[in-house]
Amino acid sequence: MTDAHKTAAETALRTTGGAPPDDVDKAPIPLLEPREGIPPVVATDDALAEVVAAFAAGTGPVAVDAERASGYRYGQRAYLVQIRREGAGSALIDPVGCPDLSALGEALSDTEWILHAATQDLPCLREIGMVPTRIFDTELAGRLAGFPRVGLGAMVESVLGYALEKGHSAVDWSTRPLPEPWLRYAALDVELLVDLRDALEKELDRQGKLEWAREEFDAIASAPPAPPRKDPWRRTSGMHKVRRRRQMAAVRELWTARDKVAQRRDVSPGKVLSDSAIIEASLALPAHVNALTALPGFGHRMGRRQLEQWQAAVDRAKALSEGELPQPGQPLQGPPPPRSWADKDPAAAARLSAARAAVSELAERLNMPQENLITPDTVRRVCWEPPGDRSEAAVAEALASYGARRWQIEQVTPLLSAALRDAPAKS
Repeated sequence: MTDAHKTAAETALRTTGGAPPDDVDKAPIPLLEPREGIPPVVATDDALAEVVAAFAAGTGPVAVDAERASGYRYGQRAYLVQIRREGAGSALIDPVGCPDLSALGEALSDTEWILHAATQDLPCLREIGMVPTRIFDTELAGRLAGFPRVGLGAMVESVLGYALEKGHSAVDWSTRPLPEPWLRYAALDVELLVDLRDALEKELDRQGKLEWAREEFDAIASAPPAPPRKDPWRRTSGMHKVRRRRQMAAVRELWTARDKVAQRRDVSPGKVLSDSAIIEASLALPAHVNALTALPGFGHRMGRRQLEQWQAAVDRAKALSEGELPQPGQPLQGPPPPRSWADKDPAAAARLSAARAAVSELAERLNMPQENLITPDTVRRVCWEPPGDRSEAAVAEALASYGARRWQIEQVTPLLSAALRDAPAKS
């Protein structure tokens, strides 16, 4: 980054607290090439060993990004990993050719990793042996600092004065060999992450939020892998149309059959059978293959063998006994939906209304999204089952039990405690 753009970025942050003024960097400079050119793709053990040695000898934090093939392949595995560090430059690593990057992860284990939207990339990085102990999330930093747009391109433009080319974000990264324009795009994604991190750290410190951000980053880095989702078939798009338990069973059977095919073929489940087709077949419960063929999503382009496997899934659902059918809804984890509170517990509804208003006002005053100040689920839980004495100490303990960070507890405990005390007691 040039000195001129450093000055412009600092002016923007200083004068606007996270949003550049109209007269700063109206025409961002297009970032067209990595400063050392496009690095070669690392796809062999020997080349990977050289990268590990170079990055272990580098200095400062390491910028990390990963590209997946969402919508094309099964799962969320990484198909390209980009890293950059002072003294080592940039590297593009192919996890297909080098599926085990644990040596690289270990070499960088004591280093701060800079990621943008870390929770999106950490699961696929963990699968290939890259697990950081310290992170700096530039997207989350932008949220806490009050930026209105926190995508990487928007952040680089508003803070650093450069425009990133984002045309290849949704391509099929499992393609081999990867086209040069895609590799250029991938290298540029980590080109300025260190500069962005440094500018955001200064801004967070200026706003008195740097320690808050560090708590958030530590929570992300130390979080265990998410457990497998229970009954994932219930998230089929259009599920709200399915009312009868037999139809729900058909959704489950079709979803499960599709998932097995998609996993075997390593393709996105939506490319095997669309969600809308699953819903159509489940609502109709066709009696035979010919009836299935007449439904949307099961047209003449689908082979007889495919049609028979989907019809077999429907037939399995139709053959289930009443006791084997799924229940209409998943057991609730936590309080009911807020829209039902007024009927179920008017006092709880009053507490929630007061708490939401207080959180909204504080978030606006702190210039950050409400969900980053405290999660809506945490507010709901405290309002549905408030602590007995509703003192600040009791509310703080309840917030901590739901995973709130120390800075969040310090900020919201007084207003939540007041909202719980002032609202009517539970009826």
